[in-house]
Amino acid sequence: MLQDGQVAPGFGLLDHNGDLFHLSEYRGDFNVVLYFYPKDDTPGCTVEAQDFTRLQSQFADLDTMILGISRDTTASHGDFIEKYDLGITLLSDPEGKVCEQYGVWQEKEKDGKKGMGIVRSTFIIDTDGKVR
Repeated sequence: MLQDGQVAPGFGLLDHNGDLFHLSEYRGDFNVVLYFYPKDDTPGCTVEAQDFTRLQSQFADLDTMILGISRDTTASHGDFIEKYDLGITLLSDPEGKVCEQYGVWQEKEKDGKKGMGIVRSTFIIDTDGKVR
């Protein structure tokens, strides 16, 4: 898991519109709330995305952008945003490389079955690109 003060791993991922998003492009200008979630359009993930959308203007007042990452496709992200009128950026990590970099791809247990999955996690990255 990443530690406070550590430089956040950089990445380039496609957003829900199919545009390439590079974390490094926002260094120096914005703080980032980077949250990882298991699956689009599931109860817990929907509430989380709706809460971030509801609070987005307050984050913007603090020069902070909100980014969500899951292994879902860009099309799935687009449908999720449209269905719930979400106002945040969702990024697709289909191979799970960024999930692994941030240490959120872990063994989980559900209904007695073990398997790998995203552990719901949130990171704050300051304008210097460091985890806080």
